[in-house]
Amino acid sequence: MLRQLRQDAGITRKSAAEWLEIGEPTLSKIELGRQSIKGPHVRLLCQLYDVDASTVDTLLRMAREANQRGWWTAYRDTVPSWFRHYVGLESDAADIWAYEAEFVPGLLQTSEYIKAITRASRPEISDEELDREVAVRRERQARLDNEQPPHLHLIINEAVVWRQVGGPKVMQEQTEHMLHASRLDHVSLRVLPFSAGAHAAMTGSFILIRFPDEDTPAFVYVENDRGGVYQENPGDIERYTLIREQLAALAHTEDDTRALLEQLVSP
Repeated sequence: MLRQLRQDAGITRKSAAEWLEIGEPTLSKIELGRQSIKGPHVRLLCQLYDVDASTVDTLLRMAREANQRGWWTAYRDTVPSWFRHYVGLESDAADIWAYEAEFVPGLLQTSEYIKAITRASRPEISDEELDREVAVRRERQARLDNEQPPHLHLIINEAVVWRQVGGPKVMQEQTEHMLHASRLDHVSLRVLPFSAGAHAAMTGSFILIRFPDEDTPAFVYVENDRGGVYQENPGDIERYTLIREQLAALAHTEDDTRALLEQLVSP
């Protein structure tokens, strides 16, 4: 509806995005229903498009309803707003390409592994809060069992498989789970060996997400201890695509990765 109103008003997406002071790819996702929009932004767009009061009320109601959708809204007390936004986008992804330097990727983590890394970074967390953290991760992982799951292309630093997170028993279970996942048709799991030396992703982990429709731009997600950063400019996408290609050239093959995991499972 917002896209039709913009087109009827003869306003380009670029101009509307500048009016809201957001990126054009972000506005594209809003118009396609891939991203929620807050009330003040609805009012600003309606002002720009010269929309009547009745339509404004309808759009505000639709925005409120959209912000309540999704399983993740039940975890508002657990999942920060910046990460809820990512989870919503992840749930629509067709391809998820990730490099992880320190942890097993979230979509492949076992419950005990989640608990171990969460307690290490947040020792003050209560048992109830920890259980909700695990529940959130499990909800995200559930999509991998859908009839049309996203394609996962994962490269992990070799240190990830050797680090004894939670102790030998936890890592044994986690490694077995990764080995099982690596055999799924929609999952590609590869280890970047220590022998690869210096590489283009030494600054840290990142995720590149693409959607099934070409109208929704891809984006790169980079997380730090203060929140998540979304990079949507074509130049950023191209740069991370090149990094992805370099990592793929350096990483073990899928078969060699499985051989390493099998070795760790049965030393």
